[in-house]
Amino acid sequence: MDLSAAAALVSSLTYVEQTGSTNADLAGLGGADLTVLVAGSQTAGRGRSGRDWSSPVGQSLAVSILLKPSFANPDSNAWLPLLAGVAMARAVRGFGVSADVKWPNDVLVGGKKISGVLSELVDSQSVVVGAGLNLTQAQDDLPIPNATSMRLEGAEIELEQVLERYLAEFVPLYKEFVSGGGDAELHLRDAVKELCSTLGQEVRAIMPGDQEVVGTAIDIDSSGRLLLAVSGENTLYAVGAGDIVHLRHN
Repeated sequence: MDLSAAAALVSSLTYVEQTGSTNADLAGLGGADLTVLVAGSQTAGRGRSGRDWSSPVGQSLAVSILLKPSFANPDSNAWLPLLAGVAMARAVRGFGVSADVKWPNDVLVGGKKISGVLSELVDSQSVVVGAGLNLTQAQDDLPIPNATSMRLEGAEIELEQVLERYLAEFVPLYKEFVSGGGDAELHLRDAVKELCSTLGQEVRAIMPGDQEVVGTAIDIDSSGRLLLAVSGENTLYAVGAGDIVHLRHN
């Protein structure tokens, strides 16, 4: 496997055949800004809310990136999973598969999940952003019915191809965001909104503590929060963290 093209885009890149969690490993190893760890298989990956996530050998891309953005406002870190989602959606589109971003951390194709992102704070200066992409799974191999893979969408690609494309999208977005001081209004917010299929949808937001709100997603604010118009309410409801269920498609 030749990962030289991908490695040239970042500070350093390490590939391992199998690991428990690329996020956990990279958080422990540390490194410079834009240090990358890639695995051919994960056995103890984590999704949102601590859900277990694993990937069979050779069927998925599992990649984690260590970031040290040093934002003056730590709230800017909330945009990093959305940034990764945009990069992954663009990478998938580069292989002829129409992908979009589901707020805050999934990439969908035709409403089916093809990729997930998990951002974790390591310390006050470091964040690890992990992403998984389904590559070659058949439908029966996927962990949930409402999922898909690049192969199922008609794209036969190798791990090194999509890794290079993802990093080629991620790195410029990240560097531009950092050079702007973490101000998403300069470019990133528009890039997210352009690809975010959640906007315009009626959604159910399930937040910590099992609080639920149903409304229409109409915007993403400057802090990366999803803004909902809730029936009977005069002000928009801002969701900063939680699971989003699309109740209907555009």
